[in-house]
Amino acid sequence: MIDKDNKSQLVEEFRQHDSDTGSDEVQVAILTSRIRLLTEHLKVHRKDVSTRVGLLNLVSQRRRLLKHLTRVSVTRYHTLIKQLGLRR
Repeated sequence: MIDKDNKSQLVEEFRQHDSDTGSDEVQVAILTSRIRLLTEHLKVHRKDVSTRVGLLNLVSQRRRLLKHLTRVSVTRYHTLIKQLGLRR
């Protein structure tokens, strides 16, 4: 779980305007942070099946948001991917 400070920092970095807390970019950034934390957890606790299922759900949700973002704006998608370092 990410703490309040990290989450607010992500919102500040990826928001589109001053009151933006739920745009696609912000949601994907928060999901990416959670995915990275769970991935590190699973490296240590390999048999934690419930965490693995939760991780797969988060990855699916992020994939759907990214797919939606490509339909809305390809330039925003490419900018976000580059900032988060998702596709290599």
